[in-house]
Amino acid sequence: MDAYQILILLCGLVVFSYLFDLVAKHARVPAVILLLGLGMALRYAADRVGMVVPNPGPLLPALGTMGLIMIVFEGALELTVDHSQNKLIRKAFTSALVTLLLTTGILATLAHYYLNASWLAAFANAVPFAVISSAVAIPSVADMSKGGKEFIVFESTFSDILAIILFNFVTAYSITGSQAFTGLGFGLLGVLVLSAVFSMLLLLLMGRLNHHVKSFLIIAILVLVYAVGKQLHLSTLLVVLAFGIFLANADRIPWEWFKQRFLYPTFNKDLELLHSLSMESAFLIRTFFFILFGFTLQPADALHPRLLIPSLALLTTIYVVRLVWMRAVVRMNDHPLTLIAPRGLITILLYLSLPENLKLDVVGPGILFITVIATTLIMAIGLAVGKREKA
Repeated sequence: MDAYQILILLCGLVVFSYLFDLVAKHARVPAVILLLGLGMALRYAADRVGMVVPNPGPLLPALGTMGLIMIVFEGALELTVDHSQNKLIRKAFTSALVTLLLTTGILATLAHYYLNASWLAAFANAVPFAVISSAVAIPSVADMSKGGKEFIVFESTFSDILAIILFNFVTAYSITGSQAFTGLGFGLLGVLVLSAVFSMLLLLLMGRLNHHVKSFLIIAILVLVYAVGKQLHLSTLLVVLAFGIFLANADRIPWEWFKQRFLYPTFNKDLELLHSLSMESAFLIRTFFFILFGFTLQPADALHPRLLIPSLALLTTIYVVRLVWMRAVVRMNDHPLTLIAPRGLITILLYLSLPENLKLDVVGPGILFITVIATTLIMAIGLAVGKREKA
């Protein structure tokens, strides 16, 4: 393919993704499913015409990480926090933590006893499937009531962060053993301190920059801090969340010294532009990530009969845990909330990060595909039914 054909293909994919978003709003079919289907259709077309296409698999971790950062940052910029939300935030955090741990524990137990996996490998493979994907959940709840939307934004974001912490701990334990506990404690403390210092410094930098290019520099620094932190095995997604919430609520901080030193005349304008760029960047990255993931899939991977029982066990565990927790403990009986537990970008990203010595044969692209499609469809059905009942 020459340069012009590549440009036509890339721009065409963006246009299709935009159309998919429009279709998704009216037909209640999540855009993720359409993007995966488009990727698989492109793979089928390329195979039919005998086109040799380089394996895009190595691009997925980088694209997925960028997408995760942008989606969490975008969601955080929409969260204005006051004392009235403390209960909601605690409830969302507790929900994310407990459902993550319960689902991981049950899935790991099933993998240990029925797949003969070691406990370490069982837990490492269970974590990616126990996390709620903010990349899928946040865009899908845009039309929900404010309370339900904020709960899902907080819960899915906390779920991403906690899953990354748990995943890093399990993989670190496979290398360092009991020293992983010490690393976890110091790591969390370091991230909390880093979040506070980084948020203040970056806001100070925003006020001092006079160059016309500002937003992309801030985003680049944010990604840089995240990537450096990951190299040090820190859960720096918390930094992204903290910085986004800090910016969204900076003008609500009552301290006069803070307003004089950190807030500047064009702050609200810069914040609006930063929010717009993060939202559009998240859309673009999510588009190519799911299309490329669909392109790497072989239909036979997802249709193999041996995947039926593991897939049913996995999905049953996910929804039984969520249903019991939401209704019996959290006491939120809203139908959409009990069914919003999609797996997506973070699930794929964590699976791709599994060390080779911890991967299980049964857990592969086929299980990933089935889980992402099934949980996304169940979420779509729940949202559609909930909206119809309110109407």
